[in-house]
Amino acid sequence: MESTGQWVKAGTIENRFEGDRISQALQEAGIPFLIKSFLDTAYDGLYIPQKGWGIVMVPEKDKETAENLIIEVKKTFKEEEEDETGQLG
Repeated sequence: MESTGQWVKAGTIENRFEGDRISQALQEAGIPFLIKSFLDTAYDGLYIPQKGWGIVMVPEKDKETAENLIIEVKKTFKEEEEDETGQLG
């Protein structure tokens, strides 16, 4: 099995739904990833506004590709949210 080397942060996730979309995109691209959630039921999400819902960790060699994928998913996700609320552009 090939070593993935050091894992690095590739992006921040704002909520669980965005995390699901990013996970799917990274899986389809064949990029190994870990998602570390900051959701803590004991504090009822107290740290989410400061840190985001979670972060995406990828092998260092895949960081640039993963960052670009995450940016694209976030753009699409934001556009869909705006369409649903009726606030265009």
